[in-house]
Amino acid sequence: MANAQKVFTVETLRSAAKQSLRCLVVPVRLRRAIKKYLREEDDPHIRKKVRQLSESFQEIKDTNLQLPETTAKSLADSMNSLETKRWKIQTVYGDSGLQYRDGETAAYIASRMPAVFSVCYRVFIEIRRRVPGFAPTRVLDFGAGTGSGFWAVKEVWPKSVEKVNIVEPSQSMQRAGRNLIQGLKDLPLIHGYTSLLALNKEINKKSERKHDLVIASYVLGEIPSLKDRITVVRQLWDLTDDLLVLVEPGTPHGANIISQMRSHILWMEKRKLRKLEKKMKKDGKDVLDLKSGAHIVAPCPHDGKCPLENTGKYCHFVQRLQRTSSQRSYKRTKGVPLRGFEDEKFCFVAFRRGQRPRESWPLDGMKLETLKERRANKKPEDLEIDYEDFIKSQVVEVPYIDPRAYDSDTMDEEEEEQEGGEGTDEDEEDKIEEEIEEEEESERASVGGGWGRIIFPPFRKGKQVTLDMCVPTKEDGSEGAFERRVITKSKNPDLHLQAKKSFWGDLWPLTSQQESGKEKQVDAEWCRPDQDQKWGSWP
Repeated sequence: MANAQKVFTVETLRSAAKQSLRCLVVPVRLRRAIKKYLREEDDPHIRKKVRQLSESFQEIKDTNLQLPETTAKSLADSMNSLETKRWKIQTVYGDSGLQYRDGETAAYIASRMPAVFSVCYRVFIEIRRRVPGFAPTRVLDFGAGTGSGFWAVKEVWPKSVEKVNIVEPSQSMQRAGRNLIQGLKDLPLIHGYTSLLALNKEINKKSERKHDLVIASYVLGEIPSLKDRITVVRQLWDLTDDLLVLVEPGTPHGANIISQMRSHILWMEKRKLRKLEKKMKKDGKDVLDLKSGAHIVAPCPHDGKCPLENTGKYCHFVQRLQRTSSQRSYKRTKGVPLRGFEDEKFCFVAFRRGQRPRESWPLDGMKLETLKERRANKKPEDLEIDYEDFIKSQVVEVPYIDPRAYDSDTMDEEEEEQEGGEGTDEDEEDKIEEEIEEEEESERASVGGGWGRIIFPPFRKGKQVTLDMCVPTKEDGSEGAFERRVITKSKNPDLHLQAKKSFWGDLWPLTSQQESGKEKQVDAEWCRPDQDQKWGSWP
């Protein structure tokens, strides 16, 4: 049964649908920690190692795309014997990836850590907005690296986390992660393990192995074998008490991994649920455990087959971040200036245990006027213009912004020298708490249904906005489809304004009374990010 009808207004619809973040600025304390670490390392060849690390990531991607599933692990094992390669395959549990030494670790922190943090932060912010009351106390970060996921969790839920278990085979990465968090206040209890096998051996009680939030970011793509990936994800799901989040690069290979894991977890839980229902029917019971089954929190608005399968397109998103001073310094190639920002493309999926909740759809019960009706309903006094107020409304005051406020070396040095700098962390946490309170008071986009996902950049032409969306086709969210909708100002000026302000990755409100059209084919000509004017030029 759906919950009581929730009434949205045009304004609350816009705020609830907004999930994308504009240009994200890496928190000051993380920028400071990165600069301090790199200063202590003082590696004169770090720029060269940044370039080599980038080439290694590309090599992994190219190799994985070419490997058949049957030979992937054996070839990876043979590559492990070569000193020039940095592959690491330990067990069939998938504890694998690049074997980072101190030089590669420093290069990773200088070039990749801010981008991975930004993506994790973007994903966790959406989870916080859409799952009210979720505040993890026990967290597991698989393939934690230097702690990008932990930093994002600390920013989004600063006071709820009590214990964090990290699984990272590289001792160099673990040391760097501990170094980076030195000086942070109110840290949770942190335990480090080199593999999932080691974690399960040390934690004897099965109940204590469960975690409210399990993260695997930018790690599954380093596991060459599909069999090992599935084994890893099944183990991570067994360790999950509430939410499991998988994040991969926004490439065809990364999207394929996310799609495979999504299909497997949903198929596995549906099979378990069917068996449980048969057993309950046989025993005469009719009450299911609240943790039975699984559903997708984000990005998918349904739990059915992905409509982009076998279309040649893939579901991914983008997060723009302002480059830190270390990125601008070490990623720069000779004679080629760097932009002040970069766009990190990513794919993700967030599973939650239990059945998808049933809630009313946002446009049900809302009366939206056409442009003709709006003009007809206007009163004569509404047409009068107060020119003084009009002129004031056109004047935009641009506040002065100190150019040093954008992650410059001067700003970081001044912050380190400040005597009262110790209160910075508390101020940031208070600000986060205020944001959480505001989100709880405002309307939210329910996971229960009625919201489509904009999966490609909106296409604007004249007074029309074309949205390519993934939408649920059933009220229980069991099936979904790809739809292309053309929003015009004449038919609905309110939704047209919302469409104009919508970004790639935002949600779109739906009504359960609408005619659900046939599943439309994905046209590659409409799905080109380089035509999107909002994001500017693409890397």
